[in-house]
Amino acid sequence: MRPQRYVAALAVAGLVAGCGTAEPSANAPLKMAFVYATSTQNPFQEMAFGAKAAADDAGNVDLTLSAPSSVDGPQEVSLFQSAIRNSTDGVALETLTPDLFVRPLRQAKDLDVPVVAVDTLPPRGTEVGLYIGNSNTDLGKLLGEEFVKQVPENATGEVVLGNAIPGLTLLQQRLDGMKSVIEAKRPGLRISGPFDSGSEPTSNFTKWNDIVKAHPDAIGYLGVGAQDAVSLALIQKNTGRKFLAGSCDPDVSALQAVKDGYVFALASPEHWMKGYIALRLLAEHKRGGKDLPKGWWNTGSLVVNADNIDQIMARQKDEGSRKAAFKAETDRQLAEPAKHLRPIGEAN
Repeated sequence: MRPQRYVAALAVAGLVAGCGTAEPSANAPLKMAFVYATSTQNPFQEMAFGAKAAADDAGNVDLTLSAPSSVDGPQEVSLFQSAIRNSTDGVALETLTPDLFVRPLRQAKDLDVPVVAVDTLPPRGTEVGLYIGNSNTDLGKLLGEEFVKQVPENATGEVVLGNAIPGLTLLQQRLDGMKSVIEAKRPGLRISGPFDSGSEPTSNFTKWNDIVKAHPDAIGYLGVGAQDAVSLALIQKNTGRKFLAGSCDPDVSALQAVKDGYVFALASPEHWMKGYIALRLLAEHKRGGKDLPKGWWNTGSLVVNADNIDQIMARQKDEGSRKAAFKAETDRQLAEPAKHLRPIGEAN
């Protein structure tokens, strides 16, 4: 994917004070970037929307958004290296292949380019001190709690788990959180998997179709990726069979599946918040001379179910509706950073 150029509107007055050494004005132009894993999937699109909104609020920010059109670690490394050469006022990085970024992140440090890790912990051996992300363990527990509400306490049968990217720590944390709730509260259920469900839309549907065929009598199928709910809803529509399905992320088709009753709940990592907080902190750091916070900034999570589906669908209508809906929460978190920070080693 060719990098997109996005120039933010002029400043919201008084966002930040003048800076130390370079003494820029509060509205000095900034060149910044958000580099992310893929442009084609909802979680990463949400983060990019948040980053754009933050650049707009900071004002006079020339923001470059760049991502491969599918998950491609080496290509993303190349995009990141371009970003640290051309967007020298700050780069937010989201990647599904963090181990490939040890050397590139050291290069950013050598060039004195501020970097914030988003969604995925920075790899060991780098000096990135700020990580913006939700608790994936808690996210999995939220989905597990929603699932156990759907089945009696003495329920028996099989529950099948899918993992969109086996080996990715954050998805395993979601699975571990979900399993801990099901095992504790519905001990009569037998958990199978997790099975590889694939992250790209076509492969995800194909793999879930095979998984459902291989486990035809399961009472529920639970995923932890963005496409899982979409595929599981489509399988129900195609086969006429009804089963319990749940997953993560507010993809527009997944939200519709909740609305239509094919998915009992989604656990949203609130990715928009991550992109927004990361870019706002980078802008404040560059303009106001504020040190970037150190540690894990937990931006929170949300359950989407029949009770709030209409509200969330309205929130997700467009970029303007997202920004308006999140404003109170972004203002609150930025006003009280200490309440959201923990040591980076505690990130889960």
